[in-house]
Amino acid sequence: MSKISKIIIISFLGCLLFNLSSAQAFDPVNDEGIFRAKVIEIMEEHQGQREDGSIFIQQKIKLVGLEGQWQDQEIISDSTDYDVISNSEYKVGDRVMVNYSPSLEGEDIFYVVDFVRQGYIYWLIFIFVAIVILIGRWKGLRALVVLGLTFFIILKFIIPQILAGHNPLLISIIGSIFILILAIYITEGLNRNSTISVLAILISLIITGLLSVLFTSLTKLTGFANEDVMFLVGLTKQAINIQGLFLAGVIIGSLGVLDDVVIAQVALVKELKIASPQLPLRKIYRQAMTVGISHLSSMVNTLFLAYAGVSLPLFILFSLKSAAGLNWGQVINNEMIATEIIRTLAGSIGLILAVPIGTILAVYFVRKTKNK
Repeated sequence: MSKISKIIIISFLGCLLFNLSSAQAFDPVNDEGIFRAKVIEIMEEHQGQREDGSIFIQQKIKLVGLEGQWQDQEIISDSTDYDVISNSEYKVGDRVMVNYSPSLEGEDIFYVVDFVRQGYIYWLIFIFVAIVILIGRWKGLRALVVLGLTFFIILKFIIPQILAGHNPLLISIIGSIFILILAIYITEGLNRNSTISVLAILISLIITGLLSVLFTSLTKLTGFANEDVMFLVGLTKQAINIQGLFLAGVIIGSLGVLDDVVIAQVALVKELKIASPQLPLRKIYRQAMTVGISHLSSMVNTLFLAYAGVSLPLFILFSLKSAAGLNWGQVINNEMIATEIIRTLAGSIGLILAVPIGTILAVYFVRKTKNK
């Protein structure tokens, strides 16, 4: 890579990170009355037990504001009159997020929302960036540029367009195409292998999308199985296509895994041809597929575990329903569980087909190069 290219990439990455950090900066005045504070005294603390045996903590806390109009002012948060499932236990010295809202009588009411975590998250981001650059060097830096661009496209294009009422599936496909082209050409360079990879991934994404649309329609999924979606509907003023939002999640979730599999297959075909120029194309295809199938078995499990990790509470629900005497058919008929099954299987089918698709395209272009 030339010196000018390095300077451009570093400058672009710096500007992108600055813009993203500025956009995400905390505004204590405009963030709906939420500000940072520090616990200086635990005035009261009660411990109780719920009917299911779980323990909950109720506290009356004195705090001092750390920013905005409440800076250096002492305030009190009292949660001793109610039980919140996600309530945490706070100690003197903890930095917390506090929500302020005036009552109908004009009284100031404060409630501790959660711990302050931003600082530790920023340190983890810094460690991540440092390790990627240290090990990956300039290619690692290009990967970070792609990560920043992906984040930017999702936040500045996909989400705003969905919130504006546009079809989430169509918007996610357009956004995914931009992400795909930028990701491959920036990390792999402008060459034949990159073009083959882009084409193969697009074909696999189309198949994944068609399967998702078909089986979402056949199973009549509404997309409302997730409680977060219900909360989202209550917050947004614009009508959102919830079913399309589910399909958009399938497309975006499959994109990263397809990228990995296809690029590896295309590179493998190229190396096989370089190592054995006289090897028949059919033999190249078979050898590449042998490696691809081995890679595929682990990637399918990776995709499943990625969805399972996010949906772990759903697996617990699955176990509870099974223990309650429901048979297999009744359990998978539940929309929450059916949604995750279709999401996982549609993505896995697209991933499986990406291996032969990428291999065939690579072998075809190897043949074209040989003929020339």
